[in-house]
Amino acid sequence: MDENQKREEFTHYWLEAEPSVSAYVFASISGFHDAEDVVQRIAQELARRFDEYDSSRPFVAWTLWIAKSRVIDFYRSRDRARIVFSDELLGRLADTIVKQADGRSHRREALEACLDELPPRSRRLLDLRYVDELSAVDAAREVRSTAGSVRVLLSRVRTVLASCIEQRLAMEDS
Repeated sequence: MDENQKREEFTHYWLEAEPSVSAYVFASISGFHDAEDVVQRIAQELARRFDEYDSSRPFVAWTLWIAKSRVIDFYRSRDRARIVFSDELLGRLADTIVKQADGRSHRREALEACLDELPPRSRRLLDLRYVDELSAVDAAREVRSTAGSVRVLLSRVRTVLASCIEQRLAMEDS
């Protein structure tokens, strides 16, 4: 794999993992700017160490393992007198975030599958409204309909999607 492919692969993984890493760091470090700096240092370290990543394991778990170490390093370097989270608590927080990220991944997969099952007209309306960010009035013009009927249809489609997602997730759990 050449350098461009590695960089592209890392970027893809990082964009998925960053919300979990940020949640962990911001929950662990009280100062906004300090937390922001730690997240940036984690991203740099992950990019530098990406060759060490075992692709058979979840990327988020690997990033949180590194994030936990950087949070501990942050507190050690500050040598703060105030109460600091224990290593055990930081580990439990990281485990919780990994589980939540995994749950979001399952929900995203269910959403994508349910979107694929929608009739073309419903999918087009969703795209116009949420991808193209058109108002109901503008979306109605695009599909030659009224704003009221577009709103009603979007409401029905959202209900169908929610039901479909819940059914898929329930099937996974059983």
